[in-house]
Amino acid sequence: MSGRPDADATYDHAADDHAADDHAADGQVAEDHAADDTDSSPVVQDHVDGAQDAFDPMGSDPASTSASAGGKLVLVGTPIGNLGDASERMQRAIAGADVIAAEDTRRFLSLTQRLELTHTKRVISVFDHNEQSRAPELVELIRSGQTVVLLSDAGMPAVSDPGYRVVKACAEAGLPITSTPGPSAVLMALAVSGLPSDRFSFEGFLPRKSGARKNLLEELRGEKRTMVFFESPHRVADTMDDFLTVIGPDRPMSISRELTKTYEETLRGTVSSLRDLAADGLRGELTLVLAGATAVETAPEDHLDTVGELVESGVRAKDAAGQVAKQFGLSKREIYEAWLHRE
Repeated sequence: MSGRPDADATYDHAADDHAADDHAADGQVAEDHAADDTDSSPVVQDHVDGAQDAFDPMGSDPASTSASAGGKLVLVGTPIGNLGDASERMQRAIAGADVIAAEDTRRFLSLTQRLELTHTKRVISVFDHNEQSRAPELVELIRSGQTVVLLSDAGMPAVSDPGYRVVKACAEAGLPITSTPGPSAVLMALAVSGLPSDRFSFEGFLPRKSGARKNLLEELRGEKRTMVFFESPHRVADTMDDFLTVIGPDRPMSISRELTKTYEETLRGTVSSLRDLAADGLRGELTLVLAGATAVETAPEDHLDTVGELVESGVRAKDAAGQVAKQFGLSKREIYEAWLHRE
């Protein structure tokens, strides 16, 4: 396809290069999340005044400043491409905020201009590299009674975008947190993929370097849930080569590009067929959806080399079988039996 999307019909939030660069570190952020959140603490339940026990289209909005006299954090989902996806709640939240915390203040101002939203609120930047230092400031603003709206360039904040650390700080401070949900490339790509969607995992951006990428794919090769990834258009050809090497040629998958924009497209096929289509590169922002492993792909005999490596390192064979079984979702007994009767 060629041509330029209609600027009036779409909110193209980033050029391809910039989108990849802005989010390249997010995979590491996602890994940090688990490490940061390991402490056990009492259960804290948010109560946001104005929340409804049942759907009430005329009810008060927990994201509205008029719903509560106290401060709160409001995560606001923004369009991922099509300006028509800007919800009324999103616009009300922005208009009613005391402080706007935006991933990129210039892009936020561009969005408000396109939506013809007027506001005189304070706008500050909260992006990946300053989020940790900004979080205490935002906590204090909310403590003082102000409503802080947190949003990223596109989609839902805190999902492979800045926001997690601010939410964590507010949660630890016992402050109210709510959201006006918005478009999600993850969920949209999954929904249109034609692959099982009852159970899935989101893996964020794939590593930039082939070695690290292959290591991650090796870890995920036996994952039975459908998996969703983000990838740069400039790396997708090399990435699909690695999928072919590690995952194999026949696993079903899809590649969605330019979701909600004029030239939206979803390619469906197998790793091999999509690798051929991606050989010359694909344009636009890409979301890859990979089917989970089947029982055939995770046969016990396929993992005896891994068991052998563990045994050579000093792990008992039965314990090694248990580790491999847990990693690939197999039966410990079957792997151990296969190890004992190996040729």
